[in-house]
Amino acid sequence: MPEDSPRPATAREIVATLSGASLDEARRLVERYAEDPRKQVRHAVAVARRRVAREEAERARVEAMYALQEELGGPGVVVGVDEVGRGALAGPLTVAAVCLPAEPRVWGLNDSKQLTPRERERIAAQVADVAIAIGIAHVEPAVIDSVGMGSALRQAMASAVEETGLEPDRVLIDGNPIGAHPAELCIVKGDARIACIAAASIVAKVTRDALMVSYEEEYPGYHLAECKGYGSAAHVGAIRERGLTPIHRRSFCGNFVEQLRLF
Repeated sequence: MPEDSPRPATAREIVATLSGASLDEARRLVERYAEDPRKQVRHAVAVARRRVAREEAERARVEAMYALQEELGGPGVVVGVDEVGRGALAGPLTVAAVCLPAEPRVWGLNDSKQLTPRERERIAAQVADVAIAIGIAHVEPAVIDSVGMGSALRQAMASAVEETGLEPDRVLIDGNPIGAHPAELCIVKGDARIACIAAASIVAKVTRDALMVSYEEEYPGYHLAECKGYGSAAHVGAIRERGLTPIHRRSFCGNFVEQLRLF
């Protein structure tokens, strides 16, 4: 072998390179080593091939979300809206409104309920970096008790869109018609189908979760960091034992609290 010829890669080196390769690099390496006879390399190529297939399918899923956003939103300014906390016993109703650019794509967008907390945090940070605008609105428990959930939801969605500072040509909202904005178009399961709605669902979830964790110190014993204000067995038990706090929705708790009393 000439002295200046490159040394052939060992099986261990190929395995390490494949395991850390980007999607584009993995495609190239799988093709390059597809016929390598070494057992370690064959196994690594098979693993990499499966990873490439998964990542390509995931990218196709997200691309479809952007395509549907473009189809339903049209060529103007499009804002996606979603809420979190509608069924909670404590804490606010939180709504986020997000306007995304066509590029760069935010890979991993999905209904926030389909993501782990770590994935939500990571994607929320990406959305914050690339979004054209983000608006967030909260409706506190006392207001929900006073006006009801339907009115609270309309109020919060309208406020979140206003907080973006934009004049949207189309407002895409997850769920059924709500009457929050003249340009609204509501799509059932839109948080799993449309990019900007998915982004809004993630931002709303991460924002409200952080708020509920912060309430843990103010109202200890209600398990708010774990349940985020929803009706877990531990949370309901704490309400029965300790009574209601100012962040509880009294109208949501009457079924299992005989005598409502404030913290």
